[in-house]
Amino acid sequence: MDGIAPRIDTTVILETPEGIGMAVRPAGLFVRGLAFLVDELIRWVIIAAGLIVGAFLGYFGMGLALILLFTTYWLYGVAFEVLNNGMTPGKKMQSLQVIHDDGTPVRLPASMVRNLLLSVDLLPAAYTAGIVSLLLTRNFQRLGDLAAGTLVIYRPVEAASSAVSFSGVRSPPFPLTPAEQRVLVDYLERAQDLTEERSAELAGLLCNTFAITPAQAPREIKKIANGLRGGA
Repeated sequence: MDGIAPRIDTTVILETPEGIGMAVRPAGLFVRGLAFLVDELIRWVIIAAGLIVGAFLGYFGMGLALILLFTTYWLYGVAFEVLNNGMTPGKKMQSLQVIHDDGTPVRLPASMVRNLLLSVDLLPAAYTAGIVSLLLTRNFQRLGDLAAGTLVIYRPVEAASSAVSFSGVRSPPFPLTPAEQRVLVDYLERAQDLTEERSAELAGLLCNTFAITPAQAPREIKKIANGLRGGA
């Protein structure tokens, strides 16, 4: 069953410090760009408001406004990522979050590194370096993510909302590693959000592995996954 995990969409398996396989989906350029635009708008609304207020307070006010500009632009992302489970307002709107590349919640040092290195990602202009890095790295990491050891992923969907109605179990024909088990369970939990055609296409990738026909694949793979998650 080697190689199954990378073939299920863009899902990758991270090994947590406890040695548990964790399946996540790194977010690509387009959705991250949308989140970035929302966050940029919020940043500049705050900065503009500070500059307007500062203009009425003379040189002292303008000095405070410039401090606000610096702290808002560079610490906005850090504050939200550390205090809001890796989610800025823009990321939350797109159902994204920042985590460490071992699956643990992002912490202050890594968040500071990835946000301060936005200045490198924007070189030579219009975030060219960051965009190129996103497109060339397997897990869609910009330079700041590579330096900080972080990933931007789609927030996991609660299993209860996606697989609660499925019944039927089947034992796998051979032992599965924790990472392989997690991939199958993720497929079951995401199945209701996929079209019938896409669900069949993904299950069909495992026909030879589990010696089942394409017509049987979606239900039989779900049975195996349901058994792995303790269903009945």
